[in-house]
Amino acid sequence: MTSGRDPAIEAAITVLAVLDADILVLTGMDYDPGLHALRALEARLAAQGHPYPHLHAPRPNSGIPTGHDIDADGQPHEAEDAQGWGPFPGAGGSAILSRHPILTDHATDYGTYLWRDLPGTLLPWDTPPALAAIQRLSSHSHLSLPVALPDGTALTLLIWHATPPVFDGPDDRNGRRNHDEAAFWLHLIDGRLPHPPPTPPFVLIGDANLDPLDGDGRAGALSALLAHPRLQDPGPKGTHGRREPNHRGDPELDTVLYPRLGGLRLDYIIPSQEIVVQASGVFWPVDTDPQNATLKTASRHFPVWIDIAIGAPAGGPSARP
Repeated sequence: MTSGRDPAIEAAITVLAVLDADILVLTGMDYDPGLHALRALEARLAAQGHPYPHLHAPRPNSGIPTGHDIDADGQPHEAEDAQGWGPFPGAGGSAILSRHPILTDHATDYGTYLWRDLPGTLLPWDTPPALAAIQRLSSHSHLSLPVALPDGTALTLLIWHATPPVFDGPDDRNGRRNHDEAAFWLHLIDGRLPHPPPTPPFVLIGDANLDPLDGDGRAGALSALLAHPRLQDPGPKGTHGRREPNHRGDPELDTVLYPRLGGLRLDYIIPSQEIVVQASGVFWPVDTDPQNATLKTASRHFPVWIDIAIGAPAGGPSARP
């Protein structure tokens, strides 16, 4: 993080500095309890004139052993057998950087919620009872995190990072789990869980690892979120000018590019209806733009951003994953 020798880290710092968001949500950053890596990242950003005095990182489920041979390959202690895929506990977690105070005392971590307890769960029917009794829904995390705004109100971030709906067998375990990780928010918002629904204003933000129209996966729950009457989809778009004639979705909505699958919309910011969205986009310029190479070095995912106003027609914060 501090040596300057990792091209991906240097590119990510450049991208984050250009974005200059008030609130950043990053996925795929390994968790460490002391936040040493996150503080090192913040120090690099602060040195460029972009300080983030408020930091938070929830402990993800990735890499936490279950003691079960989930993929039935005779090896019960592999990455595939953890609560969420991961070669070690905390692999590929989430991190939040904010210019506004993070109200951690009012945060709710839903990471221990059991998959079997979700209404209408798609947990495979043949899951052993002993595994079902401990199997968490979140492959990484589901988190409600309020942030204090300058006008005295709070904006609640509903953060998640779902498993890819692939890399499994005929039981479609990952596809089912990916669906239910999005469905969790539907049930929470509609008051069907043993947790109170989020208080507006709130924003769903994170990596759903699912495109509602293209690619693999079960899109029902995610599509329902995008069309939910308490939510709004600002439809953030890139400016790359790409075309995907074999895809059903608008390629300008894509947030990631794979060599074989092409562009997919996997990353989302979905505000509640009370929020005024002033602008939104995907930071994905044309290939001839010099920034494009930096973005691709930082990640195969392109950042999604929105500028919002809460309780006023202008001057609100921005949020970007």
